[in-house]
Amino acid sequence: MLTRYDKYRKLKSGFMSALAVFCAILVVLPLILVFFYLLKMGVSSLSWDFITQLPKPAGEEGGGMANAIVGTLELMGLALVMGVPIGLLGGIYLAEYGGGKTNAWIRFGADVLNGVPSIVWGMVGYILAVVPMGGFSAFSGGLALAFIMVPLVLRTTEEVLVLVPSGYREAASALGIPRWKITYHIVLRTAFKGIVTGVLLALGRVAGETAPILFTALGSNVWNNSIKEPIAALPIQIYYYALSSFPDQNNQAWAGALVLIILVFLLSATVRFLTSRRSKI
Repeated sequence: MLTRYDKYRKLKSGFMSALAVFCAILVVLPLILVFFYLLKMGVSSLSWDFITQLPKPAGEEGGGMANAIVGTLELMGLALVMGVPIGLLGGIYLAEYGGGKTNAWIRFGADVLNGVPSIVWGMVGYILAVVPMGGFSAFSGGLALAFIMVPLVLRTTEEVLVLVPSGYREAASALGIPRWKITYHIVLRTAFKGIVTGVLLALGRVAGETAPILFTALGSNVWNNSIKEPIAALPIQIYYYALSSFPDQNNQAWAGALVLIILVFLLSATVRFLTSRRSKI
């Protein structure tokens, strides 16, 4: 038989559970509303022509963002090539070779860099790449995005490598295996899925950045033929079309935003898939 105190505890527990569920709904609801509104506004302009055709001149209906979609993927690829090796090697150093004080300062610097506004990275990319090269380019845009990726990849790589059991390293050392081989063949292979997860998270972080690309890549209405030329990207195209006074371009801006959200969603879904598989091993 329940006492009065037991009833009070049960009532309080139920109230707090209901409050937690309500707060969770409040957090998720704006995201759901934004997504469905974006779906409502963008799906009407999303078509095969939108994915395969170049932008039409202002005031002329039709066209698409094919060059911007490809340009976004190209910029992400450049950022991947330039940013991931540095972040990966930095994470390996912190987890496997670095000392206490040195590691603390590197971690602190990486955490500070993670909080730097993206527009600042755009200005850095402008000074380091656009000015010396004499113009905007895909390379400059990829470099600015790589700056954003480096601290993210570094910290996630370190955290994943630290999770590898030390017994693996000790067993390999007892067999006389050199330390660099232990790191490469055992530690990195064990943590491979976690590292890939961190890289995909970093890619999802930079996929929708607008300010760094405005400062470095500028944008374009044609196909990009060289990394030394300006390049189109979905965030830039959405920005320009959203400010346009032509309704057709406004509608295409919504469609571009929907495509960008789908791209980020696919990256996030891949991360979740890899994370779930890793947790089952």
